[in-house]
Amino acid sequence: MPANAATTEALDALAALLGPRLNRSQSDRDLHGRSEGHFPPMPPDAVAYPETTAEVAQIVQICAGAGLPMIGWGAGTSLEGHALAPRGGVTVDFTRMDKVLQVLPEDMVAVIQPGVTREALNTELRATGLFFPVDPGANASLGGMASTRASGTTAVRYGTMRANVLGLEVVLADGRIIRTGTRAPKSSTGYDLTSLFVGAEGTLGLITELTLKLHGQPEAISAAVCAFDDMAGAVDAVIATIQSGIPMARIEFVDQASAAAFNAQSQAGWDDAPHLMVEFHGSTAGVAEQAARFGEIAKDFGGSGFRWASKPEERSALWAMRHNAYRTMLAAYPGASPITTDICVPISRLAEAVEETATEIAASGIPGPIVGHVGDGNFHALLLPRAGDAAQWESAQKLAANMARRALRLGGTVSGEHGIGMGKTKYMQAEHGDAWAVMGAIKSALDPEGLMNPGKLLPGN
Repeated sequence: MPANAATTEALDALAALLGPRLNRSQSDRDLHGRSEGHFPPMPPDAVAYPETTAEVAQIVQICAGAGLPMIGWGAGTSLEGHALAPRGGVTVDFTRMDKVLQVLPEDMVAVIQPGVTREALNTELRATGLFFPVDPGANASLGGMASTRASGTTAVRYGTMRANVLGLEVVLADGRIIRTGTRAPKSSTGYDLTSLFVGAEGTLGLITELTLKLHGQPEAISAAVCAFDDMAGAVDAVIATIQSGIPMARIEFVDQASAAAFNAQSQAGWDDAPHLMVEFHGSTAGVAEQAARFGEIAKDFGGSGFRWASKPEERSALWAMRHNAYRTMLAAYPGASPITTDICVPISRLAEAVEETATEIAASGIPGPIVGHVGDGNFHALLLPRAGDAAQWESAQKLAANMARRALRLGGTVSGEHGIGMGKTKYMQAEHGDAWAVMGAIKSALDPEGLMNPGKLLPGN
């Protein structure tokens, strides 16, 4: 059967299965062919909206029979083209699988479907005294967050998705449904398949259920922002704070350009200087002690103008400003064509990495605000070449490539949280060596036809 005929037959079979929940309209395909990254549109042939694991398994079986690629879709907030369809196929949109299935407060565990967003889960948990801490900024779906091994502002205290996913239900490329992990806090029974799928970017299977680790709401929370004379002082204060063992819940870096954009967009009233944004969780006495110790360290490195936010609405406004940094920067630089990238380095090399990056960006003449979850050595640059300016675009791509190489030279990784997707596969051999081929072998074993999110992450995929 010709390929086009096989595709049409498979899509007709999916329509018979899903009815109107199989959408072939150009508008929906276009919506699922875009991302928040800098990649051109790559729409699928159709978009499926399953409501159950059984339906996902049937979708996979139909697509596999026709050789149709399958791409998982959560909230569409990824930055490296993870959910685009470079070879067409069917995008499996999990927004209808959005139920919190169980909350077990005594075990501090929640069982959810992949379309539940982090904000929806925490709303559900409000009466329990528990919360889910991983906060990448965007209100991403938790299935997508697991697939990309997301982290964010609170990872320095609570860990990334890798540390907070206890188990999964996954539909494999042949339609089998497997479960990984348990609700127990630990296990010593064979390969850690949960960790294999967390961060696999949908290349090994489609996640249909997650068992998540929850945390107790802290008794007290306090946040602050303070200015520094220069970037080096702010970064050195971060390093000293982490090495002092102060249990920060968040510690974020914002450079001078970012602070200026916050002032313009939100009337923040910040000094025209780099800043740190910090938050402490714990008992009332513990938070007070941590804040005092941090204040002493910050002053030693030139920190000044402390602004404390203890009221929930003040903290929310502070972190909303940080989470909206991307949109704020775009508003500050109209007409730009953004390239956003991140790297992560050992904390001892953080100052070197940030300073070298800032110096190179300044020399390029291209705006490139830097922000970061610097408590775990992770920072981002938003490169803003003028739209349609080929020379600036090429220069920005070179800056991003040099950041990746710098991370590897300093013993780090080319991405701390954005992931690989389509954008950073060219660095995987340099970072992983022969281990990248091992990843490819695992892919071939579980998905021999290469139908699960092809063109992402892996060699020859």
